[in-house]
Amino acid sequence: MKICVFGTRGFPDIQGGVEKHGERLYPRFPADCEFVVYRRRPYVRATPDLPRIRFVDLPSTRLKGFEAAFHSFLAAVACLFERPDLVHVHNIGPACFAPLLRLFGLPVVLTYHSPNYEHAKWGPLARALLRLSEKIALRAANAVVFVNEFQMRKYPEAVRRKSTYVPNGVDPVPPGAGTGELARFGLEPGRFLLAVGRLTPEKGFDVLIDAFRQAAPAGCPLVVAGGSDHEDACARALRERAGAAPVVFAGPLVGEPLRQLFAHARLFVLPSRNEGFPLVLLEAMAAGRDVLVRDLPATRLVQLPPEDYFAADADLAPALRRKLAAPPPARTYDLAAFDWDRIAAQTRAVYARVLGR
Repeated sequence: MKICVFGTRGFPDIQGGVEKHGERLYPRFPADCEFVVYRRRPYVRATPDLPRIRFVDLPSTRLKGFEAAFHSFLAAVACLFERPDLVHVHNIGPACFAPLLRLFGLPVVLTYHSPNYEHAKWGPLARALLRLSEKIALRAANAVVFVNEFQMRKYPEAVRRKSTYVPNGVDPVPPGAGTGELARFGLEPGRFLLAVGRLTPEKGFDVLIDAFRQAAPAGCPLVVAGGSDHEDACARALRERAGAAPVVFAGPLVGEPLRQLFAHARLFVLPSRNEGFPLVLLEAMAAGRDVLVRDLPATRLVQLPPEDYFAADADLAPALRRKLAAPPPARTYDLAAFDWDRIAAQTRAVYARVLGR
């Protein structure tokens, strides 16, 4: 079967959870599947030679609130000429074009990553449009894959009947990670805190910086690994908020630099205000890191012990002090449910049901 894919900026080595999801997922499909992945040209860094995956780079912009809609429209039109067996769309915004695809006889599978209208970066008009897009997408899609089981349960029976919970996954971390990348940030193994994500309001880095300054762990800087697609007020405000505190803004990292940060962090912190399913948390767990995460439905999917959660902004500083006062624990986690090969098989089964194969 031939599947067209859009709704992500693309892969490989492009910042974002959905982008990482695609990078890990599609190369694992069996030989009977081939993919056409539509990428946003301004973000493309490399075009690897991957079996059964063809990349098509379409024009796009970096205009906040416009780039996804513009690129998704172009991709949807391209799908009409490509005539795949099925179109796999990621996110509710791009999936507003599902009715167009259905009109021309193309089945659509939607992966629902998160309710984007809950993100603080969007204004009232954008949120209203995203809610409308969600209604259109959920009605028009032949099948819906939810990465968050709790999110799936919110919808009426008509949506749940065609929905499947398939979580995000994580790759095993090879032993013996190096430390060469730490030196360029002035870091020592086991002596820094780590947070990873885009510099956007919903990620809660403002809360983390405030809590870090209150907890004031001596000789243990905070590393924020992530960038902003648009250098906006949020990114500038975070740097101003950090002031003279030992906060390292490492920028968007992929590959070996990010692996080394996960492998050697004293503690991984996830302060997000909302999440669909945080891949970065799985990566920290796969690396055996101690973790401290906000209590959200998405973070409950991994079933951590109570001491790994904090409930409100004001709870983060005391929780940091408590974690850092104890010796670093040796952590192992059961991640069998988050195996990418298993997830590829589950997604392949969704395709087969839609196509009646």
